[in-house]
Amino acid sequence: MGPTKADTALLPAFLGLSPDQIYVPGTRAECNNAVDEILAAGIGGFDTEAKPIFRKGQKCDGPHVVQFALTDKAFIFQLHRSECEKAAADLIASKQVLKVGFGLKNDHAQIRRRFGIALNHVLDLDQVFREMGYRGQIGVRGAMGVILQQCFKKSKSTTTSNWALRELTPRQLLYAANDSFAALKIMEALQAEGQLEQ
Repeated sequence: MGPTKADTALLPAFLGLSPDQIYVPGTRAECNNAVDEILAAGIGGFDTEAKPIFRKGQKCDGPHVVQFALTDKAFIFQLHRSECEKAAADLIASKQVLKVGFGLKNDHAQIRRRFGIALNHVLDLDQVFREMGYRGQIGVRGAMGVILQQCFKKSKSTTTSNWALRELTPRQLLYAANDSFAALKIMEALQAEGQLEQ
């Protein structure tokens, strides 16, 4: 089993990306530049966020946010902007960029429902940890504790906040960026330890 929340709370904090390393494309040119940079990298930490559902029977119309992290920055695509929606869809469908994340099964379903396309060329790190002998979904917090011996803090108030906002809060941007960035850092550490092929 992975470490408990109490176990990881005792570890040094994962610092992650700072606000000046987080980019929120808005214009077509900014989206195109972001896509070019992510495709050139060929690999990125990946995650999506959706406005949570609290009422029984209510359907999720997310994702509302798609995030990609590179080794020194993250791009946050807000899908209410048509340019961002197209850019995110192009990257999601692309087989040129490996998308690394945790628990991507739910993302697959939401993406198929919203975009009508498949999430291509992914590495779900939960599956990697299962192959290493961990039971169930270890998640980013547990994996961070095991592999990097650091604490990845997840605020419930942020994770369950309204991701469909026209302008995301600084706290949301920081969380979204570092959720995807952490996956990339964990993958790099697994490769360095020989647990994952380069």
